Amino acid sequence: MAKSANGLWLLLGSLSLFACGQAEPPEKARAQPTIVSLNPCTDAILAEVAGPEQLLAISHYSHSAASTSMDLAKARRYNVTGGTVEEVVALQPDIVVAGAFMPPATRAALDDLGFEVVTFGVVSSISDARTQIRDLAQLAGAVDSGDRLVADVDAALLNAKPAGDAISAVLWQPSGIVPGEDALVSELLRHAGFTSHSAAMGLQQADYLSLERMLTNPPEVLLLAGQERSQQHPVLGQLPDTHRATLDSSLLYCGGPTIIRMMDRLSHIRGEIG
Repeated sequence: MAKSANGLWLLLGSLSLFACGQAEPPEKARAQPTIVSLNPCTDAILAEVAGPEQLLAISHYSHSAASTSMDLAKARRYNVTGGTVEEVVALQPDIVVAGAFMPPATRAALDDLGFEVVTFGVVSSISDARTQIRDLAQLAGAVDSGDRLVADVDAALLNAKPAGDAISAVLWQPSGIVPGEDALVSELLRHAGFTSHSAAMGLQQADYLSLERMLTNPPEVLLLAGQERSQQHPVLGQLPDTHRATLDSSLLYCGGPTIIRMMDRLSHIRGEIG
């Protein structure tokens, strides 16, 4: 009812402006819908493809260095929400974009209020990442911007492709776990010329890698993306044939423009090894 009432006032206002020759046709306005994003991965993509006037707010995760997947300075140009129904209602977006794990009660409330809610799952491949970019760009009425972002991602992938042999690497993530072979980050590592040493050790998605096991079977490259005590242990510096490098955890979980940053970082690490 609140959505309908507000919609009526907006319609009356639009008619008044139209009488003065100022209003845009409804189909044009809908072609550039306003959006609230409740997911850090979709935040980063929409900030690239949608107009700033379209993106009414992004998730609070994107304003935190610990959870953002986009440049903090850029993220802080946008309003944020904590993902509550009340905040979304106050903003009155045409579309609400969220992750697949959106709380059912929040989804049900937004549906009942008449909001269009579109959810996106976690991307697990480069192909999925391209599709996600194009789907979000189409949703925003910005197909050309989506195509440009896909082209930028493809260029970053091409530039990061190494000429030499593959190097064994362990990506040691927050909480001391490793990624599975079907994760997007694992495909990006392979694309940059790294093979999964953790997979060769028999570890799978989100398996815990202990310091002791690391020391008995070290990789050629150790990518440190966590702050666990074991990951900061000084003994790691005594591994003579292992190159250590840090990897920001903000690069691990999202597609879109995050892939560009990830490939730049992996290329730099490959360059350090020689």
